Amino acid sequence: MAGQYKDARGIIVSTTPTIEGRPIQEYHGIVVGEVIVGANLFRDLFANIRDIVGGRSGSYERILSDARNEAIAELQAECASRGGNAVVGVDLDYEVVGDKGSMLMVSASGTAVKI
Repeated sequence: MAGQYKDARGIIVSTTPTIEGRPIQEYHGIVVGEVIVGANLFRDLFANIRDIVGGRSGSYERILSDARNEAIAELQAECASRGGNAVVGVDLDYEVVGDKGSMLMVSASGTAVKI
């Protein structure tokens, strides 16, 4: 199941337009999960220091990972509420929003289907 996520309800999430070996029986429309997270002043300060001296920003990577997982979980919940059991063609987008780019939005969208 490379490139796929699956939650406790069994909702499969895939970036591909189909799930191999599982034909789509019904389409339930476009579903979206969105998460907006604010940046922390102290975390930003230490991230900037890391950028100057080199290295990765573990705190930002964790926030990004958590936001992506939350957006996918929202996508799966919306799919389940529509009667689907998979989301295909998933696209993940990342945007900086807010005054002075102080917030990050992670958006996941795809098509809810019954396989």
